[in-house]
Amino acid sequence: QVELVESGGGLAQPGGSLRLSCAASGFPFSSYAMSWARQATGKGLEWVSGIDSDGIDTFYADSVKGRFTISRDNAKNTVYLQMNSLKPEDTALYYCAKGDGPIATMFRANYDYWGQGTQVTVSS
Repeated sequence: QVELVESGGGLAQPGGSLRLSCAASGFPFSSYAMSWARQATGKGLEWVSGIDSDGIDTFYADSVKGRFTISRDNAKNTVYLQMNSLKPEDTALYYCAKGDGPIATMFRANYDYWGQGTQVTVSS
């Protein structure tokens, strides 16, 4: 049974940092790409970042490039999202998603399991 559990969300001030974690279980983690996506209230799903199964290739949305860093620890079955220089527009529910193969994409159809999400609120 595949399970993805996000943690690390919370309240941060503009310019602050948060580190999200997604603990995975129920599948061979090192064989699959992982991604982070977010959804702000009243808006659609936005892909934030993705990482290939081997952790070498990554992608970022233009809105977070240079501020967010995705990484994974295949020994711990965990993917991370380090978020720096946070802005109020980063406020959203952040989801972890499992890819259906080793290559990360920005297409929802390529992800077959999702976590419940962790809320990130950026406000002074």
